[in-house]
Amino acid sequence: MKKALVTGITGQDGSYLAELLLSKGYEVHGIIRRSSAFNTGRIDHIYVDPHDPNARLFLHYGDLSDSEQISNIIYNIKPDEVYHLGAQSHVRVSFDAPEYSGNVTALGTTRILEAIRRSGNAVKFYQASSSEMFGASPPPQNEETSFRPRSPYACAKVNAYWMTSNYRDGYKIFACNGILFNHESPRRGATFVTRKITRSIARILAGKEKYLYLGNLDTKRDWGYAPEYVKCMWEMLQIEEPEDFVVGTAEVHSVREFLEEAFSYVGLDVEEHVKIDPKYYRPLEVEALISNPAKARKKLGWNPKIKFEDLVKIMVDADLRAIGEETIGEGDKILKKKFPERWWGVD
Repeated sequence: MKKALVTGITGQDGSYLAELLLSKGYEVHGIIRRSSAFNTGRIDHIYVDPHDPNARLFLHYGDLSDSEQISNIIYNIKPDEVYHLGAQSHVRVSFDAPEYSGNVTALGTTRILEAIRRSGNAVKFYQASSSEMFGASPPPQNEETSFRPRSPYACAKVNAYWMTSNYRDGYKIFACNGILFNHESPRRGATFVTRKITRSIARILAGKEKYLYLGNLDTKRDWGYAPEYVKCMWEMLQIEEPEDFVVGTAEVHSVREFLEEAFSYVGLDVEEHVKIDPKYYRPLEVEALISNPAKARKKLGWNPKIKFEDLVKIMVDADLRAIGEETIGEGDKILKKKFPERWWGVD
């Protein structure tokens, strides 16, 4: 039985990846931060008490800022594969917390790579790189495109990318950078713009709020469906020699298009409910990120099935379901009456 260690296992990608690895027969270990509140909601449905003899998912307290903890976990588990997804991953927040973002997102990667090197074991390593690294470079962007980061988060990811490349070349570690473009799902964090939009739609329809506040609506992104992207992560660690891959849909849509698609799906008026708040603008904007995933298509068989319009509907439906489950009173009745045929959406 292969062992996999996943950082960021409680996040969107980590939860989908854990499901995938378990379905492939892996023993899965995840690093989580200690908190006084439960923060495992995305993986509760696959968690089994570790006392169960059939348990294959195990969680370990750790922090990417603590090299001793990371080294001990890797030494004790002896994983075959490490998927490093953990980070301070919110671009706008990275401007407010640049030092923390660099410590966790950049140096956290170095701590893991060094722990793998010192272990002496043949561990395969996946680094979750980001399309934000391309920043101001003109689209479409591929593996040869220059990095021109425009945020502390992107700068930290560039550092992590090159450390991964250096450990691969210098110490012959099987290490891959997956440069993934934006990928979303109902498990996306509520402060990310796509989920912020779909969650607000459900709350507006339920009468819980009236307005949605957003920043720049004209930025353009390449959006895909997260469960498809985590499969590509796994594929990267199954190839014969480690390489770096750009993964995306090669389609571009603005935040405004996402907003209008989602609002029109439920019959709401954007002009009536959406307001612009300057505090959501970044000091430096990235105008357009569009992938050229030709290499991933050729070498990994990358072929995403979920298109932009489908992604929007999946996320809206899921948030309608969620608000229906938590609402008591008229909001619940309104939603069920308005959308009886798709009340229980897709997760």
